[in-house]
Amino acid sequence: MTLWRIRATVDDRPGYLSVLTASLALRGVNILAVQVHTTERGAVDDFLVDAPDTLDEADLVAAVERGRGRDCWVARSEARGLADQPTRVLGLANRLVRDPDAAGEALRALLGADAVTWRPAPAGAGGGITDTTMLLADPNGGAFTLRRAAPGFTPAEFARAQALLELSATVARRAAEQVTLVLPDGAEAAVRPATADDLPGVVELHEGCSARSRHRRYLGGAAVPSPTRLRRLLEPARGLTLLATAGGDSAPTESVVAMANLLAEGDEAEVALLVRDDWQRRGLGSALLRRLVRHAEQAGYAALVLHVQAENAPMLRTLRRLGRPAPAERDGALLTLTVPLAADTRDAGKGALLRRAPS
Repeated sequence: MTLWRIRATVDDRPGYLSVLTASLALRGVNILAVQVHTTERGAVDDFLVDAPDTLDEADLVAAVERGRGRDCWVARSEARGLADQPTRVLGLANRLVRDPDAAGEALRALLGADAVTWRPAPAGAGGGITDTTMLLADPNGGAFTLRRAAPGFTPAEFARAQALLELSATVARRAAEQVTLVLPDGAEAAVRPATADDLPGVVELHEGCSARSRHRRYLGGAAVPSPTRLRRLLEPARGLTLLATAGGDSAPTESVVAMANLLAEGDEAEVALLVRDDWQRRGLGSALLRRLVRHAEQAGYAALVLHVQAENAPMLRTLRRLGRPAPAERDGALLTLTVPLAADTRDAGKGALLRRAPS
């Protein structure tokens, strides 16, 4: 028996796929996997089959045509073709997580392209496909062009390829956004955007904080917030959450030692910090607050808002270190401080957002 890949188009009507598979079965062809790509011309069926050694390419094409298939393409397949498409895509995604710069190689492997090229010019209107050419917008800028003599590209393949590029861009952005802070006492902490996968570490952060620190952060009660609430904080609908982690050669895993939240509503954003007790008074909170201010200005927010207990002297000191005016309104024991952001930086940020929107 020999492995083959067969691609053919059939009318997208009930029963037509069964006619094609029956025609293959009559010749002893065993179908191992099938994918269906919906196109304007009909349903493009992609088969991985095990065929008797006595059948050649012409025999398989004839079997497809007798089964009402058209535009048939047949090629021998290797044993690796036995891996189903989701497994292959997950493997390539794992590769991109380790090496975001391997996007071109991943696209070639995903689609079996004959050639993959990148150019700095944008794809324009998100790219698209012809029969043998695919143009993909690179979220990092520029565009990829893929060429494959046969079979022709399908919309489903275009969607998979674009999703893979989006993943690569996300990984690259997160890697670029990660920095290492060297604090005044010489300690180092890595700062990066949070993800939902950080939930266990953030729960440990809260459990490692004193009740007083948690009360100052959440203003009402000292209990550890529910996992549902923490997930919303890790990936806010609008805004950014930064985590500071510490770990060395002697630590098996990194430990989350601080969390900084920027939660946007309208043209303002609320800021809150939680620093583990043994990392307080070391400059970490000030460094995180400065990074949130910089992000808020670039994103185009008009002001930052902080709700702070009047007795929370460490947080008030951290805010004063910004060196910016912060008018305060007092309601009992609660202070609401507003930090205006630079108008020129804010306007530039809005312009950047508008330029990115069409892509």
